[in-house]
Amino acid sequence: MLAAWMAVFVFVAAYSAKATVDLYPTLASRIAAADAINGSQALVAVYGRVYDPTSLGSVALIKLGGLGAVFVAMLNVVLVVRHTRADEESGRAELTGGAPCGRLAPLAAAFAAAVLVDLVLALLTAAGLAATGLPPAGSVAFGLAWAGVGIAFAAVAALAAQLATSARAATALAAAALAVVYVLRAVGDAAGSARLSRLTWLSPVGWAQQFRPYAGDRWWVLAVSLGFAALIAAAAAALAVRRDLGAGLLSERPGPARGGHGLRTPLALAWRLHRGALLGWAAGFAAVGMLLGGLAGNVGSLFNNPSVRELITRLGGEKGLVDAFLATELAFAGIVASAYGIQVVTRLRAEETGLRAEPLLATAVGRVRWALSHIVIALAGTTLLMALAGGGAGLVRGLQTGDAGEAGRVFPAALVQLPAAWVMAAIVLAVFGLAPRFVAAGWAALAAFVVLGELGPLMKLDRRVMDLSPFAHVPRLPGAPVSAAPLLALTAVAVLLGAAGLAGLRRRDIGGA
Repeated sequence: MLAAWMAVFVFVAAYSAKATVDLYPTLASRIAAADAINGSQALVAVYGRVYDPTSLGSVALIKLGGLGAVFVAMLNVVLVVRHTRADEESGRAELTGGAPCGRLAPLAAAFAAAVLVDLVLALLTAAGLAATGLPPAGSVAFGLAWAGVGIAFAAVAALAAQLATSARAATALAAAALAVVYVLRAVGDAAGSARLSRLTWLSPVGWAQQFRPYAGDRWWVLAVSLGFAALIAAAAAALAVRRDLGAGLLSERPGPARGGHGLRTPLALAWRLHRGALLGWAAGFAAVGMLLGGLAGNVGSLFNNPSVRELITRLGGEKGLVDAFLATELAFAGIVASAYGIQVVTRLRAEETGLRAEPLLATAVGRVRWALSHIVIALAGTTLLMALAGGGAGLVRGLQTGDAGEAGRVFPAALVQLPAAWVMAAIVLAVFGLAPRFVAAGWAALAAFVVLGELGPLMKLDRRVMDLSPFAHVPRLPGAPVSAAPLLALTAVAVLLGAAGLAGLRRRDIGGA
């Protein structure tokens, strides 16, 4: 997993830098793009500020400096929680604890592994960026900025693992902390007052951008990230020695002795398991949809370079830059929504390995009915997320232009992303039914499809290779002709894969690999 994710990070960073050379070939074009970003508070809130408009590296990596740091942070959260709290849940920590090792050994090992991963990622990223022709010093600064965010959130995850009583809750706590600091960074960067701009310095993501790679290379900022990580890691270690193995400092509230009327069916139980996460995702998608609708009005000033206009139009749609922008961003929202579907379906494997599926299947509930309860949540959840994104974008766009018909154009553009998202959920279901040990391959497939979609046109890959991604067959609405054939084909593929997974589940052993 680590090798694959590091390869994706390095690959995306290097090719983003390489592509920018063609998008902004002159100094004037780079300054124009940087001024357009810095002149829009919404864009600054999402991506951050370009601190040196004349620097090719500063313009090229504006998106990856902030959004890329978020994914690096999540990688560290998953890594640390997996080898601390998840090991306690599964009983592996108790086995290793019986060996001659200290009480803090698992926590120290997980944190050390995360730090090592971050340092290797920094080195490889710097080498990849320097290979594209960017200044070596700035490339090293960018790699260390990513590493600083990763190490900081490895410590946050270690602390969350001491507070929560389950791996799922620990990941949620760390993810919530990441969301908070990202918002602090966004408000601080977009604020017009000097007082509010200080909020950036309360965020590890903000520290990464204040490193200012290719725009001054402020090396001392790394000490801020490392100092924060040391303090949080020390707090996690202090809490680890004060709690019992398997317990958390935030105890869970015990449930009632008997289930209520709302838990009489497998679907009701699946809803209870997934409702909290779905509500959080829904709030995020509604906010993102409204943000996209607001950004659409400024897109013309951002893409004033003819080469950029040609690229965005080719990737996002056929009619106008605004339609192309909305099509591209809604397509990305569809990819993120598919991650929710993958998360829900993989919960089936967690229920199975956690021995919570067997008591349920010992009743009159069959395997297919149990699996379908989670599938319904996955499909309905992705539909809700895209409806909120499309509805929010269409509403804000309509208010912005004074044309209520804009909502009717934007909303379907979000819904056409659904068949591709359903295919991703069906892939995970097929793996769960046929080879459950490799159910995490769904995440690898999503990463591969994203790379094909984002970098395939820039790398001029063969069309047949890019067509392996289900997202490549989604109509680029609004602004492009609509054909029902690819949507029906994607739906048929999802049905076939899902049927194969359910058939495999009926025949294999529960708890088998």
